[in-house]
Amino acid sequence: MYVILGASGNTGSAAVKTLLAKGAKVRAVGRDATKIQQTFGNQVEAFAADIYDSAALVRAFEGAAGVYVLLPPRTKEPELLASGAKMSDAIVAALNASAVPRIVVLSSIGAQHDAKTGPILALHDFEKKLATLEGKNILVLRPVVFLENLLMLIGLIHSMGFLGGGVKGNFKMPMIAARDIGEVAGNALFSGELSGTEILELHGERDLTFEEASNAIGAAIGKPKLSYQHFPNFMVEQALKQMGVPGKTAALMTELSEAANHGLLTPLQPRSEKTTTPTSVETWAKEVFLPAYNAKAAIA
Repeated sequence: MYVILGASGNTGSAAVKTLLAKGAKVRAVGRDATKIQQTFGNQVEAFAADIYDSAALVRAFEGAAGVYVLLPPRTKEPELLASGAKMSDAIVAALNASAVPRIVVLSSIGAQHDAKTGPILALHDFEKKLATLEGKNILVLRPVVFLENLLMLIGLIHSMGFLGGGVKGNFKMPMIAARDIGEVAGNALFSGELSGTEILELHGERDLTFEEASNAIGAAIGKPKLSYQHFPNFMVEQALKQMGVPGKTAALMTELSEAANHGLLTPLQPRSEKTTTPTSVETWAKEVFLPAYNAKAAIA
């Protein structure tokens, strides 16, 4: 039996689906067991747990052959790094108290840096804590920038007719579909081939600029002239605050854009068959962005 934290999220749900397709038993963990059951029905054991509660996580991990752990994104937290530290403390304490032998961890590209990477600093801290565990086989996944981050900009397209952000539009960088990360995680747990501690960067299908990503999204939503505009940090930070993101968290997110612009999110591992994942931006735009864009239009 395998345990998946964040089972209702983008990567967690993909990990669950990957394991179910292999006939594995899955305990799907999240804040809302009803939501998990609505997604997966009786295919999984739905388990409600607060990720800050190490005792609840110990119960969730009981009897597991492997677990997938992550820090759920909570951009509305006023103290994002402190919240991340509290979550990672609880997860590592639960892993230390459990007999689970195999662990797949969602970290991030750039997690090796101890400064100037915004929210990724919480994952740097998480990795350091995981390194204290003994007798565990651990695969640390460091995916590149999520394509799903572009979903936050749907409102901007509807209101202004373009995409925009703090990363330079012509800066080429790898981007990945979240479902590919979950698939790698599920396959790694099921294979049972983990040994010691390994770091695996995931580069996505290919390197892209945000201008190229905008072109693909525009083609998918019927706006072939959709453009991407680069904004200075102070404007991005102000926009995030207007969207309800707390001030400190907004500052961390703009710091992340600068980290990308200055090469701090450049992969260390070369692109290879192992680090490359299958979903192209064109496929993602049609299968993920377009339905979300249409749903937002229907609500508006």
